[in-house]
This record gives sequence, structure tokens and C-alpha cells, in this order.
Amino acid sequence: MNSLRSRLTAVVACLFLAACATTRTTTTAAGKPSEGRLEPFVGAAAFDLRAGFPRDRHPNVVVSVDGTVLLVFGGSSVQVRRSEDGGETFGPAILIAKGIMGGGVTVDETTGEILAFVEASHPPAPLTIYRSSDDGKSWQAQVDAVVQKDVRGNVPSMHMNEHGITLRHGPHAGRLLRAARSYGKGNAPAEYSTHYTTAIYSDDGGSVWRPSAPFPEQGTGEATLAELSDGTIYYNSRVHWQEREQYTRRRCAWSHDGGATWVDWQVVPVLPDGRQDRPYGCMGGLTRLPIAGRDILVFSNIDTSRAARERITVWGSFDGGKTWPVKRLVLDGPSAYSSLTAGRPETVSEGFVYLHFETNPGSHVARFNLTWLLAGERTGDGAVPAWVTE
Repeated sequence: MNSLRSRLTAVVACLFLAACATTRTTTTAAGKPSEGRLEPFVGAAAFDLRAGFPRDRHPNVVVSVDGTVLLVFGGSSVQVRRSEDGGETFGPAILIAKGIMGGGVTVDETTGEILAFVEASHPPAPLTIYRSSDDGKSWQAQVDAVVQKDVRGNVPSMHMNEHGITLRHGPHAGRLLRAARSYGKGNAPAEYSTHYTTAIYSDDGGSVWRPSAPFPEQGTGEATLAELSDGTIYYNSRVHWQEREQYTRRRCAWSHDGGATWVDWQVVPVLPDGRQDRPYGCMGGLTRLPIAGRDILVFSNIDTSRAARERITVWGSFDGGKTWPVKRLVLDGPSAYSSLTAGRPETVSEGFVYLHFETNPGSHVARFNLTWLLAGERTGDGAVPAWVTE
């Protein structure tokens, strides 16, 4: 009996340790937890909106490991504005480099460095990766970076995708991963059938970048991705090619190998891909809130059927992108490309979601919490779980 009791105790202990491991939180280079609690995101409703850049295009937004919010923008010269007070105020623009914004700004949570991808002109074009080791104050070109060809023999283009991430869970923890694309035979409507999205990843801190397998659907471009709490990667993409089914709706797929391959692709009927009056999408934003053991995603895009890019809106998912039960209008006016990120635990940015989006001209940045989003419109696609509202 004692032997049986000992074996049962050992089994229970193993199960407990395994359960703890699934929600264990790593720390960043700043010594802060990479994932924290839900409570900071669900206090009193909070929302504010302020100007970002006065002109140009192509937004990204990231938060450094110490909580500095970085707005990155640029179609002819790439610039950054910094906020050290959680988005209350932003400093003047700092030049990263001449060239076109390649999207996919990536914070390396292992080292604290920030990587910005700049292409010489509209891609396909030569790429330079710039690094900052001081939370965006200064930037240096990386001379040894290599982006390898994908399985179809193409070197991925960077323009224009959502920010990258550092993986936190599973065997690929520490990997840098960001969305990328191929322009196929060229950037023209007649060639959209040759376009496809992909991703690039690095296991050596950003020196060598390997392409993933292409997204399973042809004709896509400008993608987003997020790591879920179990290490699964959720991938969400714009579509260009009007011959595809439901071409005004977003696409998604998942990866179970750290972003190397994509499976189970599908149309996401509840999420619009830009204007609904034409077969041509719009870059969207995506972020996962850094809450241990939870998979709350926020997505952004314009939500209009009129012949204009307008009405930037955010959607919330509480099951890792399977359903999107709530949405809320951010600005009822001109708006287009967008990027999203979330504040970091135990920093001044904690509890906020940051949305950097194009207006006309220039850009704006919205700062809000989950409580504000939850007060939005129900979409009928699933339900908001009780553990959020309670």
C-alpha cells in the first residue's frame, strides 16, 4: 500500500510540475518577466489618441524590453519616435536610415536589441538590417546579415509586414520570427497570382535568417503572426489575388514547429481585409497580450464598405484566433495600414495596447486597455469568456 501511495504521489507531483511548466514565464534581457497577469489590462477603461508622424507611410510599433514604446514609420526615410513614459509623450523623430520601411521591426528579448528592416526602394530591393542597443536612440547597420532563399528559389522581401517576435515557449524559445513575402514576377495586379507570404526566422540573434515554407494559399501578402501560450504560431495574412475565394476577408494558418511550416489554412470570415468594395486588401496589425497561460489576441484593420480607406477598428480573440467575438471602432475617419503591440509586464507600458496606424497624411497612435475594447460591439463570432469579464 505504501509503495502504491508513493507511486501515486510521484505521478501527481509530475503532473503538477508539467502543468507549471506550461505556464512558466521567461525573463527578458531587462530582467522582467516576458508574460504576466491579466489584471493590469482590465482596470478602468482607458483610451487616448495622439499624432504620430506628420507625413509618409508604413507603420510599425514595438515595445523594448525596458518598456520604451517605439513608433517606426517611413516610405522614403525610416524614422522612429520614442516614449519612455508608456505612451504619454513621444520624443522627436530619429533617423534610422534612408530607404523604405520594411516592416517587421523585432525586439530580441534575449539581448534587448531592436532590429529594423530597411529596403533601398520598393521591393524586391536590397535589404539592410539596422540594430539598436539603446532602446532606439541610435542605430547601426548590420553588415553580416544573410537572408537565405526559400524553397522556390526566391529571397523573401520584407515590405510591408507586422512586427516580429521572440519565441518564448517550447524547443524554439529564443528564436526571432517575423512575417515576410514574395512579390513573384512583380508588384502589379496582373502578377498577384505569383505572390505569396512566408516568414523568416533566426536562431543566432539575427545574423542568418531562414525562410519558412510558403503560406499554403497563393496570392497573399503583408502578414502578421503571434506565438500562443503553448508555442503554436498563429499566422494571419492579407490577400491580393481577386481569383481567390472570399478575397475581401483575411486568411490564417498555424505552425507547430516554430514558424518553419504552416498548416490548416482557412478564410477568417469575421475579419475584413481592408475595403470591401474592391479585391485589394490592407495591411493589418496583430498582437498577443503577454498574459501567462492565456491567448488573448488583438487584430486591427479598416472596417468599411465605402470606397475609401477609413474607420480603423480593433477586434479581440480569447482563444488564440479561433473566434473574434468583439470589435471596437478606433477612429471614424481616414485610416489605412496599421500595427499593434502590447505593453510589457513590470514596466510603465504594462496594461496598454498600442495601435500605430496611417491617417491622411501621416500617422496616429492609439493607446487603450482590454476593458475599453470589451465595451465594443459583439460580432456574433463566439463569445467573450467569463474569466475575462469577471
